[in-house]
Amino acid sequence: MARSCFFALAALLALTSDAVASDEPDLELLTSVLGVKPEIVAPSPVPGLFEVVVGAQLLYVNADGRFAINGSVIDIAAGQDVTEPRRAEIRAGLVDRVGEDNMVIFESEGQKGDHTVTVFTDIDCGYCRKLHSEIDRYNEAGIKVRYLFFPRSGLNTPSYDKAVTVWCSEDRLDAMTRAKRGENLANLACANPVSEHYQLGSDIGVRGTPAILLEDGTMVPGYVPAERLKAMLEAG
Repeated sequence: MARSCFFALAALLALTSDAVASDEPDLELLTSVLGVKPEIVAPSPVPGLFEVVVGAQLLYVNADGRFAINGSVIDIAAGQDVTEPRRAEIRAGLVDRVGEDNMVIFESEGQKGDHTVTVFTDIDCGYCRKLHSEIDRYNEAGIKVRYLFFPRSGLNTPSYDKAVTVWCSEDRLDAMTRAKRGENLANLACANPVSEHYQLGSDIGVRGTPAILLEDGTMVPGYVPAERLKAMLEAG
């Protein structure tokens, strides 16, 4: 569901519910207003508020469904944002659902990496190319890199076509490296997951590339050198 549509429906929920107070939100009501059954309805860290998860979106509602909150919950005493870790979990789960068969993966041959990151990448992005030029350093640091495509110019554009060509190539790893070097590869077409990658990136908040998703779902925007990235993963 598109972000704007979701928030509009959430606002509608707050205005239209006349449900009688209960111990938990009315799932039937939530489903009818949102237009889709929530994937998760669970107690939140705040008494009286429940988490409602639809796709990549996290919303809070009170028990009778009258009020909906879109935003972060802050534990003032602890000085912590308690919403972002949940958003990270949701992001990680959605990316894992893609499955590695639908990713382009670089890892050290015959060596199991200590860590795994997922990178939303654009073939033409300068910093994406810088990151990929150092792909051996990431692998040598024990980091497996899983690529998902995020052509910043959108679907059915030259950058999108380049991503499709990489996917449809017999040797995707070689094609990715050559494309990142700026080589002009002959356009190929086949069944591919590029549009699904792009939609997922949009849903979870990717706004630029590269966007690096750590193992816990934390989103790190931009290029990060291998040693620094390794330190971030080990600190997590």
